[in-house]
Amino acid sequence: MGWLQRLFGMEKPENAEVNPTPQAIAQDPSTSVASTDSQSIPPERLGLSGEYDQSGLAKRVALAFDEDPDLDDVDTLWVAQTGSTVVLKGEVPSQEILNKMTSVASSVTGATDVNTDQATIG
Repeated sequence: MGWLQRLFGMEKPENAEVNPTPQAIAQDPSTSVASTDSQSIPPERLGLSGEYDQSGLAKRVALAFDEDPDLDDVDTLWVAQTGSTVVLKGEVPSQEILNKMTSVASSVTGATDVNTDQATIG
């Protein structure tokens, strides 16, 4: 079982990307914003296919972990997000694996920090 399947109960969508191009969000016609037809999605809310997703950053980090051949699914570790901070919590087998995960998570667009305070080496 992969990261996306275990954490979010989903298979990798066909068009999923770790760093997708954002889709435009249509403006509410009742607003008085006339200068643009769309607004951009905050990088940390960007979903797997460029859509808005409240947990977009965490899902894209899980996808990045799935796509990295050096990172097997560590079923004692979870990925969450607080704003643009990726939170890794649980247990990992070694400091080397945690360092690799931190590096991979940091490379995902929208991640400004990776918090490992809740991760332990087991």
